[in-house]
Amino acid sequence: MRFENPDIHDLTFQQLLDLTGIESMDQCRHTLEQHNWNIEAAVQDRLNEQEGVPSVFNPPPSRPLQVNTADHRIYSYVVSRPQPRGLLGWGYYLIMLPFRFTYYTILDIFRFALRFIRPDPRSRVTDPVGDIVSFMHSFEEKYGRAHPVFYQGTYSQALNDAKRELRFLLVYLHGDDHQDSDEFCRNTLCAPEVISLINTRMLFWACSTNKPEGYRVSQALRENTYPFLAMIMLKDRRMTVVGRLEGLIQPDDLINQLTFIMDANQTYLVSERLEREERNQTQVLRQQQDEAYLASLRADQEKERKKREERERKRRKEEEVQQQKLAEERRRQNLQEEKERKLECLPPEPSPDDPESVKIIFKLPNDSRVERRFHFSQSLTVIHDFLFSLKESPEKFQIEANFPRRVLPCIPSEEWPNPPTLQEAGLSHTEVLFVQDLTDE
Repeated sequence: MRFENPDIHDLTFQQLLDLTGIESMDQCRHTLEQHNWNIEAAVQDRLNEQEGVPSVFNPPPSRPLQVNTADHRIYSYVVSRPQPRGLLGWGYYLIMLPFRFTYYTILDIFRFALRFIRPDPRSRVTDPVGDIVSFMHSFEEKYGRAHPVFYQGTYSQALNDAKRELRFLLVYLHGDDHQDSDEFCRNTLCAPEVISLINTRMLFWACSTNKPEGYRVSQALRENTYPFLAMIMLKDRRMTVVGRLEGLIQPDDLINQLTFIMDANQTYLVSERLEREERNQTQVLRQQQDEAYLASLRADQEKERKKREERERKRRKEEEVQQQKLAEERRRQNLQEEKERKLECLPPEPSPDDPESVKIIFKLPNDSRVERRFHFSQSLTVIHDFLFSLKESPEKFQIEANFPRRVLPCIPSEEWPNPPTLQEAGLSHTEVLFVQDLTDE
């Protein structure tokens, strides 16, 4: 329905919003203005865009029409013009025959010569949608708005929609100059029963052959006379012309012919629907199998990743243990070398007869005892070095005296930068010192 009254534009907006889900009023107005306030065309074009079909106002690049017209099983129905009746009819026919023959002959010669002077402007399709819209407007101005719903898109888009939806496509080529076109459009094509059949059973595409888009389709379908109708459908996976109706045909006869063509070819659509459903099911099954395979592959990859991580963790742990062992071995070796060095650097032990000698008994942490003599003048560091050089002594230790109980400053520190001598430390000629293990502290 086409709206011209501005007072009911708000109603048109609401209908378009409800049918298409457009949220912006500006977008709604723009869509309706594109379709000259024809809500049916606006809804159809909007739904096509939502389904991924290009908008009729942004048509795809022109490409060769791919419709099979070479099938010898095409149903063809040609209506001849009625023969003259009576003496008066035959007389008028014979009188007009030379003039008619001369007129059409001169017209054909003129058109043929004109081709060499100026190429046919219809051979260049620059605005196919504009051609369709222009024909629709001229049709409505001449025959009214009670007509089958015109497909507002290019011929190629109509073929794509019919193929995708598995529907019949009825193509009407309008010959403006033909004597039967006016009567066919007024009395047959706009008949209520014809409109009902076309709108419920098929898509309907129409254009004038005087328009470049219509002329292009005419070159593909090769009509012989007008009015011309072609029924196209998906057959053997190709868009195929399955019926041709030519000449002035009455409404009842048109309905019978269209019904006959559809009934004769319905099995192909049913078969194609079954095959498409089977292909879809196969595709879904394959997709499910692919998803299951990918899930299994990801699970295997995850297992393999965890195994690699576990192997890498074990390897790092083994390396750490090995490094710790090597470090410990190096530490022990360095410790042993240090003990040997300390032992070599120890001054000789004084004799028991030396009045300046000190006899010291060391009690080690393992309850063993070690005895050695030192000189009063020697630093406490010598005592520490002696104990350090023993295999039984701990790695870190301190030396304590009992009377009074104190820790001997054997190692240089902030308080004792230079450790005192044995005499300065207050040791007597005979002492018992205790070795305290500090390794774990």
